[in-house]
Amino acid sequence: MTTDFARRLLDWHSLHGRHDLPWQHPRSAYRVWVAEVMLQQTQVATVIPYYQRFMEAFPDLAALAAAPLDAVLAHWAGLGYYSRARNLHAAAQRCMQNGGELPADAAALAELPGIGRSTAAAILAQAHDQRLAILDGNVRRVLCRMFGIEGWPGEREVERRLWQLSEALLPAPPLAEGRMADYTQAIMDLGATLCRRARPDCPRCPFRADCVALRRDQVADLPTSRPRKAVPRRRCVALWIDDGRGQWLLERRPPVGIWGGLWSLPQFDSRAEAEGWAAALGRLGEATALAPVEHVFTHFRLTIEPLRLRLLEASARLADNAALDWIDPARLGDYGLPAPIRRLLQAERGAQAGLFGAMPDTATSL
Repeated sequence: MTTDFARRLLDWHSLHGRHDLPWQHPRSAYRVWVAEVMLQQTQVATVIPYYQRFMEAFPDLAALAAAPLDAVLAHWAGLGYYSRARNLHAAAQRCMQNGGELPADAAALAELPGIGRSTAAAILAQAHDQRLAILDGNVRRVLCRMFGIEGWPGEREVERRLWQLSEALLPAPPLAEGRMADYTQAIMDLGATLCRRARPDCPRCPFRADCVALRRDQVADLPTSRPRKAVPRRRCVALWIDDGRGQWLLERRPPVGIWGGLWSLPQFDSRAEAEGWAAALGRLGEATALAPVEHVFTHFRLTIEPLRLRLLEASARLADNAALDWIDPARLGDYGLPAPIRRLLQAERGAQAGLFGAMPDTATSL
């Protein structure tokens, strides 16, 4: 099957593949790069509106590099996995310091923040027609099922074997010439539209007669799931303070860790710690505990316990802290906010919730 896989896949893609994705027209390295980073851990349908807004705000590498990180995070808000946005911004700035373009060499490109081997290959194959194999989640699933590969793909030996297969299946010259963008999109489309994780459409797959998993009735079992671990639970208290005139206090998160670089409500491990911190801000009114908010990260569950407070008289401490800022609620759409905090504030604004935009939430990574 490895000898004619690429030709059969390209034939299928010509009839059934996706040819109208926004990053395909035009298919520049910058546009493909942003799309590929957004598509890490996120489905195409969710990415498209974010991508279009992002491109309007940051149409090229120079615009992204010159933009404040707050603006980049604000356009990413709700998409989840915020380290991707921070890495995009950092990589753009590094590129502008080294020639003003994304590297066209796979090894150099993979060294930029947030890219890595597979994403670098996807960018160069689609934007520069380079003959490089990729191994994203869709491709892993296709290969595991088609060749009956057992074992969690995150294990080193399983991953090594999958890379070997991905490279062996690449189209050879002359078929590869001018077709690497189509081939790369095709193998991703096969996994995304037919060989799906849930409800795969095996009857329409062009490789159903060759699929080991289908023949062995293992489609539902492959790829092998990651070994399960108990999901830790964490709790925090989020201080929601207003200044008595309708403005809310936000705090910028540290650059790394949970929601790194985003603006959020000040967070603490306990109510006592939160109230002690708030007491130093000035004279406060009575505290009101709100209903807890649950949020699921990739590695743990977080329970946020909001605590409403009103500042009756401010001390000088606020003026000296650049990480704290009083925000008019009407301007919250300009700030990158974590999804659960955005939902909490959005609920408070009620009929004015449209300020935040109709953005779907996703699971969140550090």
